[in-house]
Amino acid sequence: MSTTVSPLAPKKYPKMPAVEGVRIATAEAGIKYKNRTDLLAMVFDPGTTVAGVFTRSKCPSAPVDLCRQNLGQGKARVLVVNSGNANAFTGKKGRETTSTTAQAAAKAAGCASDEIFLASTGVIGEPLDPGKYSHLLAGMVKDARPDQWTEAAKAIMTTDTFPKVVTATVKLGDTDVTLNGIAKGAGMIAPDMATMLSFVATDAPIAAPVLQELLSKGTAKTFNAVTVDSDTSTSDTLLLFATGAAAKRGAPVIADAKDTRLGVFRRALNKMLKQLALQVVRDGEGARKQIEVTVTGAKSARSAKRVALSIANSPLVKTAVAGEDANWGRVVMAVGKAGEPADRDRLSIWFGDNRLAVDGERDPAYSEQATSTYMKRDSIVIRADLGIGRGKATVWTCDLTKEYVAINGDYRS
Repeated sequence: MSTTVSPLAPKKYPKMPAVEGVRIATAEAGIKYKNRTDLLAMVFDPGTTVAGVFTRSKCPSAPVDLCRQNLGQGKARVLVVNSGNANAFTGKKGRETTSTTAQAAAKAAGCASDEIFLASTGVIGEPLDPGKYSHLLAGMVKDARPDQWTEAAKAIMTTDTFPKVVTATVKLGDTDVTLNGIAKGAGMIAPDMATMLSFVATDAPIAAPVLQELLSKGTAKTFNAVTVDSDTSTSDTLLLFATGAAAKRGAPVIADAKDTRLGVFRRALNKMLKQLALQVVRDGEGARKQIEVTVTGAKSARSAKRVALSIANSPLVKTAVAGEDANWGRVVMAVGKAGEPADRDRLSIWFGDNRLAVDGERDPAYSEQATSTYMKRDSIVIRADLGIGRGKATVWTCDLTKEYVAINGDYRS
């Protein structure tokens, strides 16, 4: 956790309401950090359903394996998250740790161990000793309170400079339901889950298969459209929990993803996922600027997204933005190397409203002065039109500064 807060941090945080059926506790286990919380337990009422989306890394962490295994039965009672150690690439020891942790949490909550979900974030390759924290779980489950959402977001931070929280209240049928979300992530962030960890909970009564469809579709244009450094984490986990407590207040039970009453809820969830994903980008390690990259005129939407990610992940594009240099030649380079259909002589490029290039060459009306002024903003929009089709996509990233190298050069020490 950095001492200097990102200049792109929110100016104010929402007051996080309670979500009926969810209680939260945090603790200082001293796993890596001293004098700060690094352990989170989220306790759910019986009957809570769950959905999840995870990293596509071929070297997933032990907690990701456990979550995938437990997701099948669709029920959740406790989520346990630790920061400071990812419990990834830890072999048999890692599996033993997840098993010990799940058993301790299940015993504390009086439930089955397949209703426990785990996430870990931090250093890869270091064994995680469950003896450091599993004895704390009984007390945490007992003492958990509904008003600890911001504390939960703080406990899961690693190199983050600010906690990431978001809330919404919407109608399901004629009844108000609440959605709260937290996230952590600052580096090693790229699509196919583009955050390290994010947890959303609601009191809406929604069946697990419906939750899963909502979440899987919702990530495509949100968490899977952000990148800080093109590196996909071993630990990326996004879980959505629904306690169903609002049913007592008259909320309809939703058992079909096509149910029209889901419309407002779906839009609120998608907006929330996008807000959390953008907070992650705005806390990119060393970030000073948010960059939105839109590619239009591509052969297909999928092709547009690949070109957009090629631009967003280019160290040369990102360092140019950090230096406030309108170097559109680097965008040309990134389009050309993406391996997607493109036509040099039809390419147009904008930085904000300033068109720099058109029909494969510099725009005759291009103004260096106007564009240089634009580059001083803390939010930059880059658009490339390929001129060959109707595919479009938008992704978000941040600039690449000296601080990114400093943070990651001594991350383990």
